[in-house]
Amino acid sequence: MWSVAPFILMFAIFYFLLIRPQQKKQRQRTSMLSALSKGDKVVTVGGLHGTIAEISDDTVVLKVNDVTKLTFDRSSINNVSARSNEPKSEE
Repeated sequence: MWSVAPFILMFAIFYFLLIRPQQKKQRQRTSMLSALSKGDKVVTVGGLHGTIAEISDDTVVLKVNDVTKLTFDRSSINNVSARSNEPKSEE
């Protein structure tokens, strides 16, 4: 019994210090991606800043300036810098 106790203790430490925080971070990212809406100002993983012009289940069209629109995968959005004030539309 005492020979197994260090392994159980190590697993508990790994769980609370590594696994659990990573799961929490993944849940926050998933909720952020699902809450994206048209008009939100976002930053991509590559550092590109833009405003969401169109959004679908798996792609996002970002308006970079008055003329330029770029299409990205929804998962390439890193964070939201400003939310739009428009109510979220059901598509």
